Amino acid sequence: MEAQESRPRRIGLVEDHESVAIGLAAMLASEADLELVITAGTVPELLAAAPELDLVVLDLRLADGSSPEDNVLALRESGVEVLVFTGADNAFLVRAAARAGVLGVVRKSEDVPTVVAAVRRAAHKELVVTTDWAAAIDGDPRLQDVGLSPRQQEVLQLYASGEKASRVARMTGLSEQTVNDYLGRIRQKYADAGRPAHTKTDLYKRAVEDGWLPVPERDPHA
Repeated sequence: MEAQESRPRRIGLVEDHESVAIGLAAMLASEADLELVITAGTVPELLAAAPELDLVVLDLRLADGSSPEDNVLALRESGVEVLVFTGADNAFLVRAAARAGVLGVVRKSEDVPTVVAAVRRAAHKELVVTTDWAAAIDGDPRLQDVGLSPRQQEVLQLYASGEKASRVARMTGLSEQTVNDYLGRIRQKYADAGRPAHTKTDLYKRAVEDGWLPVPERDPHA
């Protein structure tokens, strides 16, 4: 496990502007723990190469006309998390990507330390909190209410904020099995609403979207 943790995180980039690809490669070149292993112009091209990746950095606007939501879903279905890297100000595109489950949205205009820090956090499957990401999940009019009960809300708040199921059980006076049953029902409700939450990170996003947890302030180091 220790050897696995110390290996460089493998990064893929989907970007159809050569200058941007060269720029990101240069940013990551001196980072021993981050390795850009593949660059592709489209998501199908990257997936066809079948690389083993920890993260894909994805541009929102691609020349093939693909939608950000479809691209993110395709990448996540292949088992890889996504960080959006964009110069676009289009709030609709940012919301579409956020809705599909990206770990964050970073502008191409950010300075090098900010971009590198964002890639590093996302490569370790951590959320990258930026004002763009927060505004997208806070202002999406298409988010459907899932109708959680007060008890389900309580369990979601505690679990999504980082507590383990066993600790949630102790804090709420429920059995651990009951907590897990609640979490299963919560996930099913989100799935039924077209807002799947397969992972704990997904549940955190849904809790923020629905106001059960506060929209996080931007990390100045992210």
